[in-house]
Amino acid sequence: MKSQFVLQVSALTRSIARGNRALVLAAALGASAMIAAPVHAQATKIGFVSTERILRDSKPAKAAQAKIEAEFKRRDDELQKLATSLRTQAQKFDKDAPVLSESERVKRQRQLADLDSDLQRKRREFQEDFNRRRNEEFSSIVEKADAAIKKIAEQQNYDLIIQDAVTVSPKVDITDQVMKALGG
Repeated sequence: MKSQFVLQVSALTRSIARGNRALVLAAALGASAMIAAPVHAQATKIGFVSTERILRDSKPAKAAQAKIEAEFKRRDDELQKLATSLRTQAQKFDKDAPVLSESERVKRQRQLADLDSDLQRKRREFQEDFNRRRNEEFSSIVEKADAAIKKIAEQQNYDLIIQDAVTVSPKVDITDQVMKALGG
């Protein structure tokens, strides 16, 4: 190792003599990298898991989604009925507006506005409740997936497992293994 370092330094001095600063810097960096490099380089085993795919395609995720949709179906149907009723009343108002008195027109406009506000409020509450319930269900799936990932990492000697990346080689994607460990 010292002989390589000496060669690097001698090349460095020759470069200085020629005045080539870029080469001098490259040689110095190369020499320092050789000194700092570990004697036994070891490959790092890296894996990738797509959390999005697990939360979309795994059996527990599909079951949770179906369960949540069943829980909220009645409320969703009620919201659809309210929206249909509001639409029908608005169409009736548009048709009747030319023959209504000013006070009756203002009264019905206020009623329609109140119905619309009520519908919007109920939709917001529905969405908040739906999201809260969905997060509860999916957080347990994420916990189970994390446990499965740790088990796979230990069994297969992974040094690093990444979740969420811009681009991934299929060679390191272990999402299917995690989904299988979750039961689907």
